[in-house]
Amino acid sequence: MPRKTIFFIGLLIVAGVLYLKDDIETVASGFRVKVVDYQPPAKTVWLDQNVSAERLRWFYHADQGTRTFGIPLEWFMALEQPTVWPLLTAAPRLSETNYLGRFGFIPDTVIPGSPDALPIGFAPSGPMADANGAPWRNPHSKADMNGVGLTCSACHTGSFSYRGTEIVIDGGPANTNLFEFQKSVGVSLLLTRFWPGRFSRFADEILGKDASLDEGMALRGQLDLVLKQYANINSLENKVAANSVEEGYARLDALNRIGNQVFSIDLNNPNNYASHSAPVHFPRIWNAPWFSWVQYDGSIMQPMVRNAGEALGVSAELNLLDESRGLFKSSARIDVLHEMERMIAGEPPSEDKGFGGLASPKWPESILGQINMDLAKKGGELYKTHCQGCHGPAIDSKALPASEAFALFKDRKRWIKNDAGQPLLDVEMIPISHIGTDSAQAEGLASRTVETPANLKIKDGGFGPALGELVEKTVDYWYDQNKTPPEDRKRINGYRPNEIQAPLAYKVRPLNGIWATPPYLHNGSVPTIYALLSPVKDRPSTFYLGNREYDPKDLGHVWKDNIKNAFVLDTSKRGNSNSGHEFSNEKRTGVIGPELKEDERRALIEFIKTL
Repeated sequence: MPRKTIFFIGLLIVAGVLYLKDDIETVASGFRVKVVDYQPPAKTVWLDQNVSAERLRWFYHADQGTRTFGIPLEWFMALEQPTVWPLLTAAPRLSETNYLGRFGFIPDTVIPGSPDALPIGFAPSGPMADANGAPWRNPHSKADMNGVGLTCSACHTGSFSYRGTEIVIDGGPANTNLFEFQKSVGVSLLLTRFWPGRFSRFADEILGKDASLDEGMALRGQLDLVLKQYANINSLENKVAANSVEEGYARLDALNRIGNQVFSIDLNNPNNYASHSAPVHFPRIWNAPWFSWVQYDGSIMQPMVRNAGEALGVSAELNLLDESRGLFKSSARIDVLHEMERMIAGEPPSEDKGFGGLASPKWPESILGQINMDLAKKGGELYKTHCQGCHGPAIDSKALPASEAFALFKDRKRWIKNDAGQPLLDVEMIPISHIGTDSAQAEGLASRTVETPANLKIKDGGFGPALGELVEKTVDYWYDQNKTPPEDRKRINGYRPNEIQAPLAYKVRPLNGIWATPPYLHNGSVPTIYALLSPVKDRPSTFYLGNREYDPKDLGHVWKDNIKNAFVLDTSKRGNSNSGHEFSNEKRTGVIGPELKEDERRALIEFIKTL
């Protein structure tokens, strides 16, 4: 880095320290943003997953009421990238499509000829409040400022590329680095405040060139309040850093981060801030509305508690402190969350049609190559021997006889009913003592405790029950304010009670579409299906995440290439273990079947392509 650039960075940080003292030091300490390069694909395709392009466009930007970045949409669009840039010119915009692509966000071009200005998963919303709970208004025009936040599709839309063609997987796991992106927003705000020339350009964009000096000072005060909030959160992160595990691309410690948002940030209680020590791979969500329990550890029963908890976790506004404004009042859009659930769920499962709603993706032979059906049929027999006992009969595989296409739905011992008599797949919970996979995620939910004030009337200090009760009270507040009748509440709640459990176990689910959801195991610690079918000793102990290129031979992302700023997943760290779910001739915890020969692994892979 040139000496002049280092000098200016020094001036920037010194200015910040003088202005906000210790608060800004914590922001400046994380100055460097590490993201991979992004080359736009020559072509992007959407597979037929039983949802129209128009409906997907709505889903991609549906407003859940979230304010993920703590700033208005107008600010987000005006910010410059967090890079040191020549002083007299503007850096490219933070919201530039190719820059956001470096964090794994997918451009929304689902409707040909009509791209959206924001990538998949970014949702503009209505008027927002500032960190003090006051309406956030433009100092010049006095107009309300609108929020922007992440929505469901940010984490549950996947994509990968093969030889220049990008394939979007709706309902699949995102390949994003959310924590690094949040950091980039913070650094961009810091540079806006202190880097010469940036604030004046920002003020011209937000206020207009005819704004008064006082209006400019008011905008600067708003920015300082945001920076203080970012600095406070960074201070909390530093407090737990020693026990945290870096998430990187494609992973997030979602439940702990939700807990930190509602029990620490929203409650203003630093004692409740926990380390993010159990990253999980973003789960695929097709068919999930019809499971008896969701989350990797099968901890949540009710769909609305699941969805509203997610919205609160990505910073929907939530009042837990000021009784005069209504405890549990939130910007979370319960109506929108329900509509999203309906889109994903579709009609209840049936014996002749299987699951409805968002369908799992089918292998695109025109892009990824033809399936060897002879080999796939051999793999189908191996699946019945080694996989079907837990994951159930394969769904609608063309490598199996047509009479077996919906065998899962005719196996009545696998199904229960909700309170409306609709069928739910009764997912099996496999004890960690048997499956042998990393235990951090399940143990964290079972062992974490939180402090809550008496006026919230939350009965249990265990993290799981307390979170379930807090979310339920937030949803009930919305129901009460919107005069929602009892029968409608039951329907929106999925005809299921709010039950939370914390078993030391992980659930199993059908494997349809599994080929499109790397990396594997609940914590993303295995890069490909081939590695998952191999003994642990043959799985890579470290590999790179952040590459978008797909490997149609081993079924996963290309992981050996050391691309610049890729995330190195080290499986020796707690929370990252790649143990368990193992086919091996050795006798130990986590071995679920004998070692598979090379031709057996290849046959199973070919069969998995048909799922």
